[in-house]
Amino acid sequence: MKAESGLLDAPRVGTLLTWGRQQLRRAEIDSAALDAELLLAFLLARERSWLFGHDRDVLTTAQVDQFSKLIQRRADHEPVAYLTGQREFWSLPLRTTPAVLIPRPETERLVELALEKIPAGRPATLVDLGTGCGAIALALAKARPAATLIAIERHPETLAVARQNQQQLALSVNFARGDWGSALASNCCDLIISNPPYIAEGDPHLTRGDVKYEPRQALTSGPHGLDDLGRITSDALRCLKPGGWLLMEHGAEQGEAVLAMVTEAGLTEASDQRDYAGLPRVIMARKP
Repeated sequence: MKAESGLLDAPRVGTLLTWGRQQLRRAEIDSAALDAELLLAFLLARERSWLFGHDRDVLTTAQVDQFSKLIQRRADHEPVAYLTGQREFWSLPLRTTPAVLIPRPETERLVELALEKIPAGRPATLVDLGTGCGAIALALAKARPAATLIAIERHPETLAVARQNQQQLALSVNFARGDWGSALASNCCDLIISNPPYIAEGDPHLTRGDVKYEPRQALTSGPHGLDDLGRITSDALRCLKPGGWLLMEHGAEQGEAVLAMVTEAGLTEASDQRDYAGLPRVIMARKP
């Protein structure tokens, strides 16, 4: 950025934003304008809206250099959530590091569907398998304070991030290390929810865009992406109370396979629910 003429002569907020947007567009970042704004707001410790009323504010040479480095990293598709260390989910600010999968907006649909099964104010035991940064469990804890939340994660560095988020938000969630539902007792919970890995190993998308920076163990699951979905289905059949619900996020083209999986396992009332984009995304099924 130092080589760009005029920037250091007048390193103003508006000038830097224009430059950042241009660099990200050249790198074919779809959200170029938004990302440039998020990164500059993060750097200045301001709300994004602040930038637009202070476009003529002059920044320091150090701030210009720091912004340039952030833009260069984003141009290589390093996710904004890793650059800023934060991502919002269900209106909760969550810490995100390269040890965790970045929460997606479509996963909020998974939370919505779970809340439909658990009336407010009713005691219930809810289990989030493969909690990652804790997004789903913390969202449920916020929306259903009368429920008991258990969140299980097998990777210790990922679990550490989830616990940090729980401490920061002061929400009641019991985090534990485990391999899916193996440590759960039989007939112990009213609902199991999970956004597990469901991408096939060797999928070419794993080396492209933002995904190449995310932890592979949080993305892939066997040759067809179905191994962990099958494992969770098996654990749910044992761990759910009679009448309890299983909700799992899956890939947009996996609906029929997962629907058959849960039906063959003996779960009933199975259905495939669509996300905000109209794509099949969440399998719901009930223990008889």
